[in-house]
Amino acid sequence: MIQEFQIRVLPVVASSEQNIISYIADEKGIDARTVNAVRVLKRSIDARQRTIFINLTVRVYINEIPQDAEYVHTEYGDVSHKPQIVVVGEGPGGLFASLRLIELGLRPVVLERGKDVRQRKVDLANITKTQAVDPESNYCFGEGGAGAYSDGKLYTRSKKRGSTEKILNVFCQHGASTSILVDAHPHIGTDKLPQVIEAMRNTIIRCGGEVHFQTKMTRLLLEGDKAVGVEAVDLQTGAEKTFRGPVVLATGHSARDVYRYLAEAKIEIEAKGIAVGVRLEHPSQLIDQIQYHSRNGRGKYLPAAEYSFVTQVDGRGVYSFCMCPGGFVIPAATDKQQIVVNGMSPSNRGTQWSNSGMVVETRPEDVGGDENDPLRVMHFQEELERACWQQGNMKQTAPAQRMADFVNNRLSYDLPKSSYAPGLISSPLHFWMPQHVGKRLQEGFKKFGKMSHGFLTNEAILIATETRTSSPVRITRDFTTLQHVRIQGLFPCGEGAGYAGGIVSAGVDGERCAEMCAEYLKN
Repeated sequence: MIQEFQIRVLPVVASSEQNIISYIADEKGIDARTVNAVRVLKRSIDARQRTIFINLTVRVYINEIPQDAEYVHTEYGDVSHKPQIVVVGEGPGGLFASLRLIELGLRPVVLERGKDVRQRKVDLANITKTQAVDPESNYCFGEGGAGAYSDGKLYTRSKKRGSTEKILNVFCQHGASTSILVDAHPHIGTDKLPQVIEAMRNTIIRCGGEVHFQTKMTRLLLEGDKAVGVEAVDLQTGAEKTFRGPVVLATGHSARDVYRYLAEAKIEIEAKGIAVGVRLEHPSQLIDQIQYHSRNGRGKYLPAAEYSFVTQVDGRGVYSFCMCPGGFVIPAATDKQQIVVNGMSPSNRGTQWSNSGMVVETRPEDVGGDENDPLRVMHFQEELERACWQQGNMKQTAPAQRMADFVNNRLSYDLPKSSYAPGLISSPLHFWMPQHVGKRLQEGFKKFGKMSHGFLTNEAILIATETRTSSPVRITRDFTTLQHVRIQGLFPCGEGAGYAGGIVSAGVDGERCAEMCAEYLKN
């Protein structure tokens, strides 16, 4: 017999299968000797009260051996001789578009401007060692996209556009822990995700697809109002190449050269709102103490604590974003004369710091410039990142300020130890940041400090600047066909097109674009 139960238990009970079996046996009157296995289906932490509970949905196998698989397996067949689709970009949008194309019997040819996920590591390390950013291989560009080395968080509230469960199952099929199917806020970890991405690429190649690294799209091939392929350049040799087929354009939220090309080519795009702010870093022990209501912090059986804050200040949202418990703050610029910060956590979330983006909703009308310029929000991003670089002594040294000092308009005369490897320099963020961002952050922090005692503290530091929360441009597409509003055979996809925000939603959008591409080829 197989039964499912929803239980609410102390962390020590949830820490092992045997403890769960003993609890269920006592609570449900089941002989523990008849329980062959317990599978946790869903897990979440309830930390609203001083006593912390774990909510579990469990499947209990009574006098039965589990026969069902832990995840749903997808079959990928040989598409070597099938019609060809050009996929530009090998982030989550491009990867999941490619795998779905194979499912549908189509052959993806993937162009990735950056290096493979293993080779990227060297260029990422060099940012700290040499203070230089490779414009084609960095935290945003390269196999796996911006998420590959910035955490691998898989939590999304976007449930309407497609199956988020399918995305998680595909990750498991390629080596991710099945815990991502269970946890309320699933997370692979920046130390584990690269191997998963590599396995996904190997599936594409094994099935007859192609993946071309250091191959940068330079323009679309158009026949009238129809995309029939792309022209690209091999960044190693300088050779120009042509790839033919309908185009899934999944270039990521930082491909500014693509946005400039689209604007110059009069291919319809529009300015889109973003969120702008800082990385806020606390000692992880302090966040554990606050969130778990205990001087002892997380204790033996709880993970590093998370938090989520949101409020409104003067008609704009102020909120935490991409919270990284037990993580690092990383340099995420994509070119010279920029400082951009992001956050990540290893799978064990075991560092002494916890950070999150703290950002302010920023609409096109907030940034000035020509209201007819679709790149005006991107220009605002660039100006802020350049100002940050200048404040950081024109290196990847990031300007920073203690949290309470920022709120009270005081210069920080010293800074606490930080996870940000290139180094920090004390800077009056309250003075030089755009007023519509800085003032709202100050008011937001005051509110968050009242919501959570101890959160607003000079033990925490603000590290500037967080600007790459999403794309500053939307590549306009038809709601039904997902093709560009004018150009047939062009499928703008994922975060870079302005239709996703994170790994899972980009993956979902990639699958949808692949499906619409298959429909397009039928006509």
